[in-house]
Amino acid sequence: MTIEFESPKPIVQTQFVLKTVAEEMMRSKSRYFDEHEHEIPWDYIEFMHNAMKSLSAGSLAPKEKPSSSSPLPEREGGRGEGGNGKRPPIAYQVLASQIEMLAWGDVGFYLVTPGGGLGAAAVQAAGTPEQKAKFLARFTEEKPTFAAMCMTEAGAGSDTASIRARAVLDEKTNEWVINGEKIFVTAGDKSFTEYEKLGKGFLVVWASIDPSAGRAGMRAFVIESGTKGVSINKLEHKLGIRVSDTAAISFVDVRVPFDHILGSPTVEKTTTGFKGAMATFDATRPLVAASGLGVARAALEFVKEKLTENGVQIRYGLPRQKITNIEREVIDMEIMLKSAWLMVIKAVWMADNKKPNALESSMSKVKAGDVCTKITQKAVELLGPLGYSREFLLEKWFRDAKITDIYEGTGQINRLVVARQILGYSGSELR
Repeated sequence: MTIEFESPKPIVQTQFVLKTVAEEMMRSKSRYFDEHEHEIPWDYIEFMHNAMKSLSAGSLAPKEKPSSSSPLPEREGGRGEGGNGKRPPIAYQVLASQIEMLAWGDVGFYLVTPGGGLGAAAVQAAGTPEQKAKFLARFTEEKPTFAAMCMTEAGAGSDTASIRARAVLDEKTNEWVINGEKIFVTAGDKSFTEYEKLGKGFLVVWASIDPSAGRAGMRAFVIESGTKGVSINKLEHKLGIRVSDTAAISFVDVRVPFDHILGSPTVEKTTTGFKGAMATFDATRPLVAASGLGVARAALEFVKEKLTENGVQIRYGLPRQKITNIEREVIDMEIMLKSAWLMVIKAVWMADNKKPNALESSMSKVKAGDVCTKITQKAVELLGPLGYSREFLLEKWFRDAKITDIYEGTGQINRLVVARQILGYSGSELR
C-alpha cells in the first residue's frame, strides 16, 4: 500500500485563486471589520457567491452536498460506495483545503462566505429528497444565500437533552407551532433577515416534540426567512471572528408547514432521529478543524517571517540539544500543525468514502482546537511586543483562534465523544 501526500489536482487548481482572495479581499480588510463589528462585507459576499457559481465541480461550486460554510460539490466518482472506480472521491478533502486557505486569510470572513452552513448540512443529513431539493437548490440561485443552525439555549449548551424549545402540532391547520429562544447562532442574522442583497435563507431550529422522551423527542425544523414570530434579539459582541454575526433569536408561536420537520414526526423509543441529524457534525467538525488550522498556519508563518527578517534561521535536522530554544519552539509548532492536519485529512477522507467517522471527526476537532490555541499563543509570546501590538494581525489571530475549541462541540464534549467511541459507552453511561 502506497501513501501519497501530494495534493490532488482539484485542490492544486484552486489554491492560487483562493490565496489571492485571502490576501486581497480578506487580509486587507481584516482590521477594519474587526474594529467595525456587525458591518457586512458585501463586496466579499457577492464576489464569493459569483465565484462559487462559476467554478467547476470539485472546486468551490455548490452542487448538492452542504458543508459548514457552503454546499459541498458533488462527489467525484471513486472506489467507495457509489464510485465508478476511476478515482477516489475527494469532495470533502477539496473543501477542507479550501476552508483552510480562506481561514488563513481571515477566519471571520470565511464564516461569512455565502452558502448553506450548518443549516444546509442538517437538511442534507436528515432531510427527505423533497426537502433537499426544496431548500438546497437556492444556494445556486442569483443572490447569495445563508442558512444557520439554531441549537444552543441559555440553559442547554452542550447538553442538548436539556433543550426547552417546544414544537407542537396544530392538527387543525397541520402546522407546527414553535416557541423558544436560541443563542449564539452563527450567521443567524444573514440567514433570517431579509436583506435586499440576499436570497431567501432559512434557520434550522432544534425543538422537542415530546419533552418526556429526552433526546428521542428532539427534532429539527426549517424556518424560512421572514417568518412571523421570529425575532433577532441581539447580535453578540465577541472576542474574535467579529465580522461574522452571532445572533440571539426568539420564537413566539412561530408556525411552519408540517413538512418542514427533518426526520420522523413520531417519537420512537430509540434516538435514531436525533442521531441522524447529529451526523451533521461528523461531516462538519473536520471542516471547522481545518479553519482553525488555517489561523494557526497564518500565525506560524508570520513568526517565521519575522524571525528571518531578524536573522534567525531554523536549522532543521540537527539534534534538539544543538539548536536554540526558539528553534525548538518553532519546530514543535510545525509538528503540532502537521499532525493536526493529518487528522483532518483522515476524517474527511473517511467522509468522502462514506465510512463512519464519528471518532475521527471529533478527534480532529479536539486536536485542531488545542493546536490552534497553542500555536497562536506561542506566536504572540515569541514575538513579545510585536505579537501583542495591534500593528500586526497576530494578536487578532490569537483572539480568533479560541473559537475553534468552542463551536460545533467544545473540546470537552468532543473528548467525551472520543472516549465513548473508544470505550463503547453510551452518552448516559459516560458523561
